[in-house]
Amino acid sequence: MSSHEKSPEAAGPTNRRQFLKRSTAAATVLAAAGSLRTPIYGQAQAPSVNVVGANDRLVIGFVGVGGQGSGAHVNGNNEHFKENNITVAAVCDVSQHRVDENVKKITDAGAGTPQGYGDYQKVMERKDIDVIFCATVDHWHTRVSKAALQSGKHVYVEKPMTRYLAEAFELYDTVKSTGKILQVGSQGCSDMKWHKAAEWIKAGKIGPIVMLQGSYMRNNPWGEWNYTIQQWATAQDINWKMWMGSQIQTHEPFNADHYFRWRKYYPYCSGLLGDLFPHKLHPYMLATGNPEFPVRVAAVGSKKFNTDLRKEGRKPEQETKYQRDVEEVIQLIAEFPSGYVMHITSSTVNEQGTQERIRGHKATLDMAGNKIQLNPERSFSEEIDPQTSEGFPAESVPAHHKNFYESIRANKQPNAGIDLATKVQTVISLAETSDRLGVMCYFDEKTRKVADGLGREIKPLYYGWDKNS
Repeated sequence: MSSHEKSPEAAGPTNRRQFLKRSTAAATVLAAAGSLRTPIYGQAQAPSVNVVGANDRLVIGFVGVGGQGSGAHVNGNNEHFKENNITVAAVCDVSQHRVDENVKKITDAGAGTPQGYGDYQKVMERKDIDVIFCATVDHWHTRVSKAALQSGKHVYVEKPMTRYLAEAFELYDTVKSTGKILQVGSQGCSDMKWHKAAEWIKAGKIGPIVMLQGSYMRNNPWGEWNYTIQQWATAQDINWKMWMGSQIQTHEPFNADHYFRWRKYYPYCSGLLGDLFPHKLHPYMLATGNPEFPVRVAAVGSKKFNTDLRKEGRKPEQETKYQRDVEEVIQLIAEFPSGYVMHITSSTVNEQGTQERIRGHKATLDMAGNKIQLNPERSFSEEIDPQTSEGFPAESVPAHHKNFYESIRANKQPNAGIDLATKVQTVISLAETSDRLGVMCYFDEKTRKVADGLGREIKPLYYGWDKNS
């Protein structure tokens, strides 16, 4: 600045504000230029072998066609197979009923003439299949996804990406070594308002991030996940030994309640942490513009409400004689290297959520609905104007599928790719460890080790660590 120019402070509040706006605009341009080189949601991935051309048809195989596998993925791909230029070649499930039902559904829709399988390894042997959709029970996510990647296939795996932390890094290393694309089924990541939030945050519009807060709440009087047990579900139809796998060490005999209501039981799932938390963790961590591994995580939950055993008003198909292992309400708080903290809450016994917000030092982003509202902090109201984004389409599974296919053809990281997903799974797994062991979990991303507040190493939870896992 020359001696003839006045400083913005000396020129008065109006000129000072104009100066700050020009500076912010310049920062936005620079940030946008940088974002062209580095994806918002993670690091660039090395090119994969056998890259699919932009106009090539992708051949799909489904592994796991139960509720989500059939309802969201088979149905979603049936409706959009022409625009996505895909065809379905394989349907695999431990239930012959589900295999037959979905083979017919796909054939009738004209989305392919798939062959049915009861063993996922047979699907992996097929060289003509480009993509695997894995929507199995959680404890099979890693084995199926890893086998698919190693056989040269891209993977769309339902959330949570893995059951335990060690498996997350197993998949991470496999994706990096094979160069294939992996997308986790957290469709909120393809809701573009979170990408707009990342753009604004990277441009400095809210200053340093202070806190992220969100919730996913439900209230089921008769117990969440007590799905109807179908009459066709028998030991003759279902390969129970394969469904359990060698991972599960409880050796539970065939149990239709466990088969349909597996989200209630720790051997197969982490409950709310695995089912609902990913829908908040993925988008919020994406929105930071630079997802990080957590420094420490703590979680507290309870299951004192006995909703599974409540009799009044319960329909016959909702009946169960089994009380859940997993929590009915749980909260987690996590700290990240940049200094911000994240607080996420979930419940199956009260549906009133917290306000969806990203708090910055200079402004706050309200994330509810299909728009983002930027509200400056009082101390920075002269520097920052309130702002409302354009409206965005609501999150949807088909949009997430489309992003996955586009990423394969462009050989780029998808919206819920391996870099983001591994960091999210770390938060989930540390939260489960914290809640079940009653400790604060500290994480070292270089060594991938977990410790308590005194620096003593904690062995992360894994299959068979106690009678309930």
